[in-house]
Amino acid sequence: MRVSVVFSTQEGTTESIAEKLVAALGRVGNTIAVDLVNIKAIDNDELLKRKPADPVFFVLTTYVDGGPADDAAWFGSWLEDYRYDFRVSKASLSDLRFSVFGVGDAAYGSSWCLFPKKVDAFLSDMAGVKICESIFGDVGERMEFDGVVDAWINSCVQSVSTILSGADLVSSNIAKLSMSSLEKQDEFEELNDDYVSSDEEEDEFVDAPEESKLMDLEDLGAFASVGLKKAKQEQDDSTGIVIRKKGTSVSAVASITREMITPNLRKNLEKQGYKLIGTHSGVKMCRWTKAQLRNRGGCYKHTFYGIESHRCMETTPSLACANKCVFCWRHQTNPVGVEWRWKADAPEDIVNGAIEKHRAMINQFKGVPGVTAERFKEGMDIAHCALSLVGEPIMYPYINEFVDLLHQKNISSFLVTNSQFPELIHAGNKESLKKIDRPLFSDFWERFNSCVDELAKKEQRTVFRLTLVKGFNITELKSYAELVRKGKPDFIEVKGVTFCGYTGENSLTMSNVPFHEEVVEFVKILAADISDEYEISCEHAHTCSMLISHKKYKIDGVWHTWIDYPKFHSLVRSGEHFTSMDYVAKTPDWAVFGDDRKGFDPDMTRVYKNKAKYDGNPEAYKAKIKADILAAAE
Repeated sequence: MRVSVVFSTQEGTTESIAEKLVAALGRVGNTIAVDLVNIKAIDNDELLKRKPADPVFFVLTTYVDGGPADDAAWFGSWLEDYRYDFRVSKASLSDLRFSVFGVGDAAYGSSWCLFPKKVDAFLSDMAGVKICESIFGDVGERMEFDGVVDAWINSCVQSVSTILSGADLVSSNIAKLSMSSLEKQDEFEELNDDYVSSDEEEDEFVDAPEESKLMDLEDLGAFASVGLKKAKQEQDDSTGIVIRKKGTSVSAVASITREMITPNLRKNLEKQGYKLIGTHSGVKMCRWTKAQLRNRGGCYKHTFYGIESHRCMETTPSLACANKCVFCWRHQTNPVGVEWRWKADAPEDIVNGAIEKHRAMINQFKGVPGVTAERFKEGMDIAHCALSLVGEPIMYPYINEFVDLLHQKNISSFLVTNSQFPELIHAGNKESLKKIDRPLFSDFWERFNSCVDELAKKEQRTVFRLTLVKGFNITELKSYAELVRKGKPDFIEVKGVTFCGYTGENSLTMSNVPFHEEVVEFVKILAADISDEYEISCEHAHTCSMLISHKKYKIDGVWHTWIDYPKFHSLVRSGEHFTSMDYVAKTPDWAVFGDDRKGFDPDMTRVYKNKAKYDGNPEAYKAKIKADILAAAE
């Protein structure tokens, strides 16, 4: 048996308690190996693989406002993100046996032992099993506190002795878990980490309270009485939904100074891990930023374009959007509207606020296992900004000034829009676009085509992103090919949709999520249809992503999809005219489609949580996928 005693400390109290527990456990028997671990050195992946016979005891202190001590900030952030990640099974910690002892002063009221209580709750929420009751001690009552410590240590020793005797100790809390969360495990929660199909949709909270969910206008039906209209308006005010009434002039709209982030919206977004800036902007750390900080791989943009994921800041100057895409994972809180009708913050304030809050999140990773001093320093030096966090950045009135400010700071920009104001492409024809993106504009198809036409005139790098949703748009090869010829993008990103869990507004299930092999076959067929100008260039299998590139980027038979970022910034500063071909860089062999490494940077360490396996004949399976796609496209 291996027992770990994990402690966080600010002044040494919890470390002393942890040492006392280690000594007591050491007297139980010779078959026990006991580790004393500072929480800063804990390996979260190892925690996920913990066996029932190897319990973990947490001794945690409380610091400012009930939060974690400095050494536990990273672990607390990771655990909360993991708890609210829609890709994570609610039974992911069912093999973990644990107990928590929290230390705090009850004089602080509601913030007393808040962090230890959160750790206890999050571990339980993911089916972790308490082998003895978690205790939260009040250091303000010193006489009683010592007795509480001794009582908890005795309980821990007894529980370990019971496990040694051969019993599988299950605490009373496991009986409180519903049958649906344990026995009736939803098949859609069993997601394989080898086939996570997104980079940005990192840690979203799906169990949003009822009052925070998005209400569609059509849901009101014929019941739009005066009372219901008033209730609807109250909900709109709290969630940030914007409805433009007929006859409202642009000047009237411009005079509205209502703030986008309402108190209820702020509460929900902060619970999801967003760091909010001003009245309508936000920043959040992408899971790939965390991964590359620990040298565990980069996102698809690292593979396709050479972005350094650990130096990438994911942000948005507009939390509002003009679409309600069926695959969006943000329906619980995302404001929607067809125009800007809120107070607009200055671009300087948003850029500076985003940088400050992003660096604060990076700072939590100082000393985390796998994060070297060099990698940490690089992470603090932001080099890229992905304007793809949430919402529609083009809606922000000062988006051009915002991007210019980024470039002045030598931060490259990767802006994603939804083709209503212009660039993100989800469907190949009018019917599918309406079905998938659910745009609010009545003239959505005309707007969409105008954006595609405009895209063809651009001389910077332009990208079509196709998000494949089985049952919605995976069969529309001819329509996509026509759009490509019309928009003439430099690159076409094709990725499989991510399953986001069940919500009231999202009808997608795992049956709508294509396997990577299906994405590859779709891309092969699409590339063949536009082979006069385009060819498959790169692959990032980990996110079910593929890249088709214009052949002009294949120079002397070698792909140059990567970007020479220093040269790009030099060209921007020069003020002279330049095109996307003036700052190309060679694509490394490992990123090129067909390489056995499938887009994973060999200089990094791949960590497998669940290794994908084929059942039966993989070649026959791939052949069937190709045949099905071709048959559906006819």
